[in-house]
Amino acid sequence: MSDMKNYREEYREMGVRRGEMTRVSFINQVYGWMCGGLVLTAIAAWAVISSEALQRAILANKGIFLILILAEFGLVMAISWGINRMSAATAGALFIVYSLLNGLTISVILFAYTSASVSTTFLIAAGMFGAMSIYGVVTKRDLTSLGGLMLMGLIGIIIASVVNIFLGSSSLEWAISILGVFIFLGLTAYDSQKIMNMSSSMDASDDRESVGKMAIIGALALYLDFINLFLFLLRIFGNRR
Repeated sequence: MSDMKNYREEYREMGVRRGEMTRVSFINQVYGWMCGGLVLTAIAAWAVISSEALQRAILANKGIFLILILAEFGLVMAISWGINRMSAATAGALFIVYSLLNGLTISVILFAYTSASVSTTFLIAAGMFGAMSIYGVVTKRDLTSLGGLMLMGLIGIIIASVVNIFLGSSSLEWAISILGVFIFLGLTAYDSQKIMNMSSSMDASDDRESVGKMAIIGALALYLDFINLFLFLLRIFGNRR
C-alpha cells in the first residue's frame, strides 16, 4: 500500500515537472521567435541602406513599396486568423518572411535618420520594452482593462495619423508620437501578462505543435509592440540626416 502511494506521488511530481518544462519551453520560444524576428528585420533594413540597387528598387518605386506593405498586412492577418488551420512550421515560415519584409519597408524610415540616433533610440526602446515586459510578468494587477484602453488609443492615433496626412501639422505629429509611445508601452505590459497567463494554463498534455503555434502568436504580438515603440521613439529622439 505504501509502495502504491509512493508511486502515485512520484507520478504526480513527474507530471508537474513535465508541465513546468512545457511552460518554460513556451516562454523561451516566444522570446526566441521575437528576438529572431527583430534580428532578421535589422538585417533586411541594413541590406537596403547599404545597397544602392535595393534603394532604387524599394525607396524610389512606390509600386513595389505598396506591394510590400500589402504583403506585410496580409501575412499578419494570415498568422493571426489562420493559425489554427496551419502547422507550427508554416506559421514560423510566415513570421520569418514578415520580419524580412518589415525590414525592407522600415528601411525607408531609417534612411531618413542618422545611424547614431537610430542606435541610441533602439537602446532606449529595448530598455523601456524590457521594463514594461517585466512589469507585465510580475504585477498582480489584472491588465485586461489596460489592454482594452490601449487598443482604443491605438485606433485613435491611427485615425489621427490619417487626418494629419492632409493637415501636415507638426504639433499633431508630435502629440501622436508621444501617445504612441505610451500606448505601446501599455500594450507591451498587457501582452506580456497575457503570454504568462497562457503559459500558466499549459500542462504536460499540451502537444509541441500547439505550443509552437501559440509561441509564434505571442512572439508576433511582442514583436509588433517593440517595432512600433521603436518607431514612435525615433520620431521623438531621432536626428534626421
